[in-house]
Amino acid sequence: MTHALEESQPKVSRHLAQLRNCGLLSDRRDGQWVYYCLAPALPNWIEDILKAAQQGQAERLALLQNRLASMGNRPERRLTMC
Repeated sequence: MTHALEESQPKVSRHLAQLRNCGLLSDRRDGQWVYYCLAPALPNWIEDILKAAQQGQAERLALLQNRLASMGNRPERRLTMC
């Protein structure tokens, strides 16, 4: 996420931790990797807000997704180096 957002790792981690502490995100660790997803029990109104934000920021989100795609699959790369 730091690569896609062009932000420092501490800043991204701090914001993700805040979202997790508020109950909006869930996380799962796998070695050095942490995988985030939306919390499973979000109220419908939050999902509606996120969908509206996604539609309003479609162009920016596409740019961020392209940056992430350019990195390749980092966990797979890690396995090939071991």
